[in-house]
Amino acid sequence: MTPVRRGQWQTASDVLTQVARHPGITRAAVARTLRLSTGSATEVTARLRDVHLLTEAPAPSQGRGRPTTVLQAHPEGPVVLTLDLRQSSWRSAVVALDGSLQHPQYKRHRSRRAQVVLNNLRREVEQAHQQYGERLQLVSLAVPGTVRDNHLMQAPTLEWAELDLAQVTANLDVPLLAGNDATLSGVAEARTGAAAGAGTAVHLIIEVGIGGTLLIDGVPAQGVSGAGGEYGHMPFGDRSRTCPCGARGCWDLEIDGRALARHLKQPTPDDPVAYAEKVLRRTDRPARAAVLRVVTALGYGIAGLVNAHDPDVVTIGGLAIPLRAAAEDTFRTAYESGLMAFHRGSPPPVLAATHQPDGPLRGAAALALDQVTSESSIAAWVAQR
Repeated sequence: MTPVRRGQWQTASDVLTQVARHPGITRAAVARTLRLSTGSATEVTARLRDVHLLTEAPAPSQGRGRPTTVLQAHPEGPVVLTLDLRQSSWRSAVVALDGSLQHPQYKRHRSRRAQVVLNNLRREVEQAHQQYGERLQLVSLAVPGTVRDNHLMQAPTLEWAELDLAQVTANLDVPLLAGNDATLSGVAEARTGAAAGAGTAVHLIIEVGIGGTLLIDGVPAQGVSGAGGEYGHMPFGDRSRTCPCGARGCWDLEIDGRALARHLKQPTPDDPVAYAEKVLRRTDRPARAAVLRVVTALGYGIAGLVNAHDPDVVTIGGLAIPLRAAAEDTFRTAYESGLMAFHRGSPPPVLAATHQPDGPLRGAAALALDQVTSESSIAAWVAQR
């Protein structure tokens, strides 16, 4: 095959990026966004169709004017397997180049032991590899912990120590891209969710503890070691309490089901998320008081992050949404009183996340597609075929 010249697939990469970030986009809209002539747009989409990366379908009629087409992933094109690991379960989906989640699966852990869970994930990857063969280009894994170079550094809520996550794809000749679940949820919101179009956004999600990320133009600020966004371990809480992460006074301990149980003088629940949901349904005075304390801690903490990052918008997911809804006035008071004075006139809005509950899957897919639709990946796909 003729060697691929450097730059030969750059415009194709730009087109595929638009398709991934704007599902259902038309060829005409891609041309306008990328400032391509009609002829150039037609030529590049034809090339992508020939190499099984895109296909086209007639766009819905808009009345008069030249007809155009909707760009879609080719049915024989590359796919990504996304995995979202939770404390008590995990989810998976196959993702095509247009970002659509296909064949979603949900399974509960029979055992929370790290090796058992990772073996189960590996079996899922093996099945996908058998089904899709060379079309499977990447496995993207979301985990509730700190990740550095596909190594899980710590996952306090899972009670897992350091682990090499690469074993999930070992000996399968499929690359792994692992990341923190809250960070990936933020990517989903910044790309196609409640923070789409924001230059600077903060995303937070509460499940067991709170995680999040700072996003600049849709890209997460992950820090030198990949641990950026560990907001749950900022010392916004009671300094007399030691967090499972090893630090004292973590915000994590003040804003989830464990905090509600502590305020209600009950033991730490095995499933803090389910416990919190149960408390939120109660109407008795002790439950209400516990919820108000947690919501106050949530509002003040978000104010602190706004003071630090000055975002256009804050998005929240998981238990943060029903917690705020249960005590909206309390949340607003804590949030606004914690802001620096110049923010209070027009505080950044705090919006419910759009992608519930599949934010981690969609974020994992988005970062994976960034790689799969790169110029070098397109060239490798063409050479492989």
